[in-house]
Amino acid sequence: MKNIALFLALTATIHAAGAPSATISTPPPPLTGEWKTQQITSSFWAEGACVADVNKDGKNDILSGAFWYEGPDFKKAHEIYHMDKSFDHKKEDGTVEKVPGFKGFLGGVNEYSNNFISYAYDFNGDGWPDYLVIGFPGAETFWFENPQGKDEPWQRHTALKVTDNESPMFVDVDGDKIPDLLCMSGGTLGYATFDPKNPNAEWKWHAISGKDGRFQKFTHGIGAGDVNGDGRVDILEAGGWWEQPANWDGVTPWTKHDAQFGSGGAQMYAYDVNGDGKADIITSLAAHGYGLVWFEQTNEGCVQGWTKHLITGTKPGEGETGIIFSQLHAIDLVDMNGDGLKDIVTGKRFWAHGPGGDPEPNAPAVLYWFELKREGGKATYTAHIIDDNSGVGTQVMATDMNGDGKPDVVVGNKRGVFVHIRK
Repeated sequence: MKNIALFLALTATIHAAGAPSATISTPPPPLTGEWKTQQITSSFWAEGACVADVNKDGKNDILSGAFWYEGPDFKKAHEIYHMDKSFDHKKEDGTVEKVPGFKGFLGGVNEYSNNFISYAYDFNGDGWPDYLVIGFPGAETFWFENPQGKDEPWQRHTALKVTDNESPMFVDVDGDKIPDLLCMSGGTLGYATFDPKNPNAEWKWHAISGKDGRFQKFTHGIGAGDVNGDGRVDILEAGGWWEQPANWDGVTPWTKHDAQFGSGGAQMYAYDVNGDGKADIITSLAAHGYGLVWFEQTNEGCVQGWTKHLITGTKPGEGETGIIFSQLHAIDLVDMNGDGLKDIVTGKRFWAHGPGGDPEPNAPAVLYWFELKREGGKATYTAHIIDDNSGVGTQVMATDMNGDGKPDVVVGNKRGVFVHIRK
């Protein structure tokens, strides 16, 4: 699976291939040594990765693309489903070698995988974690049934035939303590639920909006959280938030509250950033542009308003951290230092549209966590570098990989699969 030599050999060629663009990204600070980075594979199989104890040996494993990588060293790869995908690479001596995976960094050109985001969950209740795969936008979402420790292909089940939006999330929307697939489908915004009593059946789609041309397969940005403090989960998108009614009939559209949370970024979160008791909105302004942001809920004069606070900038001189980088296409919200406040984990999606697309496609593929602090009723963020040569995909996941109580970070993208262990 690994081809580190090829990875390094192509670096100079790839960086020369990118189309020229204005440079506004700030150079990443030196790595602190606090994080140990392991590249599990340099092959491009997926734009995300997730974590579970697949074989129930007490060690967390990593699932990305068609494989799961056995912890704690992640050196042994097991096939989840067969993926016959490779490309020819001509070496300097003229010979051709077969490279596994989709064309990404190793291929030197842009290509897309059929695995964008993934999650692990026990869907059939047998005690073994299964694998949810959200494919290319607009395509099917599947879940793969864990064969209970046997090293054999996992049985595939269709969850939802059409999953739109580039940042779907697996989160409990309806309050039944079971996560749902939050996305768009058929031109509507909503979520899909599965029946634990009949897990092999296709999932039920719940449209919380009418049809809208904004809700299509390449729409960016979606999220969830209790915006108005009524105890029910609301749904977020770039154009506002949708209020979950107390007793929904399953048909009537939820009430939409218009707002402009950027042009469509990454995953979105409703979270009380400044501790004033009101939920704020965390997201990126543009998935393929610049700007990490939180929108403060003000409710001044009984009218709801949103004040924008830039954490990273969209141009020089902006952003409280002084940091600028592009392609903030994935965000996780996790308490990274155990102080009880949720911090932001994000970075640059490497080659979202290849070596010549988007702003600064070949700038360093940075990965940061932004520490939230509160003092005197005000919130501030401090940037901490994790890595400068991996970035994120359409997903990034922070979770404790080695049982030391500290969140680590897992990434799958066009550079391969990485795990960053916090020392």
